[in-house]
Amino acid sequence: MATGSTQRGDLDTNTFVLLERIADVSSLPDEPMITAVTLAEISAGLLVANSQEQAIRHMRLRQVEADFRPLPFDAAAARSVGLVAASLRRDGRKLSARAFDAMVAATAIANDLPLYACYPSDFEAIDDLDSDRSHTPTVHGTEYVALVKFALT
Repeated sequence: MATGSTQRGDLDTNTFVLLERIADVSSLPDEPMITAVTLAEISAGLLVANSQEQAIRHMRLRQVEADFRPLPFDAAAARSVGLVAASLRRDGRKLSARAFDAMVAATAIANDLPLYACYPSDFEAIDDLDSDRSHTPTVHGTEYVALVKFALT
């Protein structure tokens, strides 16, 4: 960046899982981060996967543990879940169906970080996040992966 500052950003779980399918890596933050909730989702995915998928998911978990120091789900993030839940309720959605997404968004909000998501509909109803669709969706192979940055409002 021209100012010499490093752009930090929180990758939601699906974005982390789909990293190799994002052809334009310039749409990612300079310093990608994950939350403890993302680590929990990846751990849970390993445990519920069929035996064929377990090896792949185990490698992904090891990669996460080696490459990232997850942002904690702390008291500030817990308080932010209330704001996220209220936004989802106003939009007619139930928090229980999106509990992990809500906690990832709340952690990003509590840490004053933009959130990067491949499935923007998971986060568009959250009042404190505003989607920045200036990043062009990318195509890799036959898979279409749109990366949307959600900035704090």
